[in-house]
Amino acid sequence: MRVVIQRVKEASVKVDDKITGAIDFGLLVFLGIEDDDDIEDMKWLSNKIVNLRIFNDEAGVMNKSVIDIAGGILLVSQFTLHASTKKGNRPSYIKASKPEIAIPKYEKMIQILAQDLGKTIATGIFGADMKVSLLNDGPVTIVIDTKNKE
Repeated sequence: MRVVIQRVKEASVKVDDKITGAIDFGLLVFLGIEDDDDIEDMKWLSNKIVNLRIFNDEAGVMNKSVIDIAGGILLVSQFTLHASTKKGNRPSYIKASKPEIAIPKYEKMIQILAQDLGKTIATGIFGADMKVSLLNDGPVTIVIDTKNKE
């Protein structure tokens, strides 16, 4: 699994001009899924996301997590995170899971995140043409890949 995490003042996603998910202060998380991603990847990644200390404390130091600030998470599926640009100029998405494999993993990730965060996770709609709006805070943007746990 690969994620791009953005610290936001607010974020929302629309499908067909209807908001499907929105948060105030918190994390916008774009999620890409590969076939070999498993439950251990999901648990590790969820724990990392909810405990990542990227929110400012009273001294202005990034020392608080989304849990500490009682923030929200907006999770948006994004197969393009697994784009390969090695050859030519047209990205290949061969590493991204097909919907029949990715949807159950996406839904399980939502459940695990909700449990770890202690509240409902806002989402987009898997595979839909989504319009994502955000007010980036910082900006703070973090990339995490479960295959490369740096």
